[in-house]
Amino acid sequence: MQVRNIPNLLTVIRILLVAPLIYVLLQEDYFFALWIILVAGASDGLDGFLAKHYRWQSRLGSILDPLADKLLLISSFIVLAWLGHLPYWLVLLALGRDLAIVLGGFAYHFLVGPFEMEPVPLSKLNTLCQILLVVAIMISQLPELDIPQLTGWLIYLVALTTLLSGIQYIWHWGGQAWRASRTRKAHPESRRQRPETTNHG
Repeated sequence: MQVRNIPNLLTVIRILLVAPLIYVLLQEDYFFALWIILVAGASDGLDGFLAKHYRWQSRLGSILDPLADKLLLISSFIVLAWLGHLPYWLVLLALGRDLAIVLGGFAYHFLVGPFEMEPVPLSKLNTLCQILLVVAIMISQLPELDIPQLTGWLIYLVALTTLLSGIQYIWHWGGQAWRASRTRKAHPESRRQRPETTNHG
């Protein structure tokens, strides 16, 4: 294995942690689940640092990294809702936003041209809020820790950032599609839009 593939290996490890995370959550072993989330978070930070610092970014990594984050968060959301710690409407809202982004990406690719999805600022905030919510729920279920209940306001913060980030995606990529459409109409002979470059963390 080449050294430059270490970030991708760490990302694959995060994906492999999804199954044990689901299992321990269903067993309501929140202490172990919290450790899995912390290990996943540490590996996420490490692979991002290595990829940027040593310029080990790759096309595969740009796909696997957000996929690993989504699998961990969405699976946590679904199981926590099943256990009664999260409202189902929040899970459906998060799933609906992600599905809309994926479908919008496919539509953009086929109707406008190839591109590389770059997270909008509110999307990064939304991911952070989702992580904080999952961690807060797990900590609140540990009997040895007497902490104030934080999940109530975090649920509504996640809902708000989910909606706003979805709107920002539509505004940003809808605007890109509109400008590309106008350019093609003004210059019919021009070739399809080249992919935009982006940095992935």
